[in-house]
Amino acid sequence: MGAVTDDEVIRKRLLIDGDGAGDDRRINLLVKSFIKWCNSGSQEEGYSQYQRMLSTLSQCEFSMGKTLLVYDMNLREMENYEKIYKEIECSIAGAHEKIAECKKQILQAKRIRKNRQEYDALAKVIQHHPDRHETLKELEALGKELEHLSHIKESVEDKLELRRKQFHVLLSTIHELQQTLENDEKLSEVEEAQTSMEEDRKP
Repeated sequence: MGAVTDDEVIRKRLLIDGDGAGDDRRINLLVKSFIKWCNSGSQEEGYSQYQRMLSTLSQCEFSMGKTLLVYDMNLREMENYEKIYKEIECSIAGAHEKIAECKKQILQAKRIRKNRQEYDALAKVIQHHPDRHETLKELEALGKELEHLSHIKESVEDKLELRRKQFHVLLSTIHELQQTLENDEKLSEVEEAQTSMEEDRKP
């Protein structure tokens, strides 16, 4: 509401003051001339003030008409700019669509090129690959080696689990021993305190 009110004030101000050529001052002069005309003593003075008011009013009307023409022209220009802006937006949207389509085509071309390179590399590998019999032998040897490594792994895991249990038992024993030492120390302190109290009670 505040912005609309300010716009109305500015619009009325422009209609009164025109393009800043002193229309506001002319209105003030018109009011003063009207007051003088009302208070004129003679007919000649009244007629003179009347002519001044007509002249000032004519100037104000002319400036207001010119301002309205400028205002209408600005409105037409704004409409034209909005039309141009929409056309530019449409052009930008079309350019974005073309760019997106070009990106898709580039990605597709890269994918085709990559597939061709992989195909060529695979063809070279196949050419240098040994025959099926040798491959089966290698697979069999690898299977045996894998089985052997699996046994070694199980043995290592068993030993590791055993060491883990032994370490846990060792930690438990150390903790119990530490607790026992602390209890013995506390018991010794209590006994010393009792002995000291008994000695203090003796005459």
